[in-house]
Amino acid sequence: MADDTAHLDGNCLAGPLSEILAVEATTAWWRCPECARSGPLAELHVFGPDPGLTARCPGCAYVALRLVREGEYVWLTLGSGTGAFRFRAVTS
Repeated sequence: MADDTAHLDGNCLAGPLSEILAVEATTAWWRCPECARSGPLAELHVFGPDPGLTARCPGCAYVALRLVREGEYVWLTLGSGTGAFRFRAVTS
């Protein structure tokens, strides 16, 4: 079970993800590949903000995504070991 101290809920990802996605990301459904828990992105436990935001499954602490701002770019990693995507941020 994930440590419930010092985390935010997945709703805090709305602003950063809006810089690279054209949809409201916090309403997206997510399923954990480790424990099979599913629910909206808003239920993920988010840690950060430095050096970036890390969202973890509330059931088993699997890393669902990492979001790091680097100047005019946003780096997005989905899951573990998938590589990273770099997007030019829409807003500053």
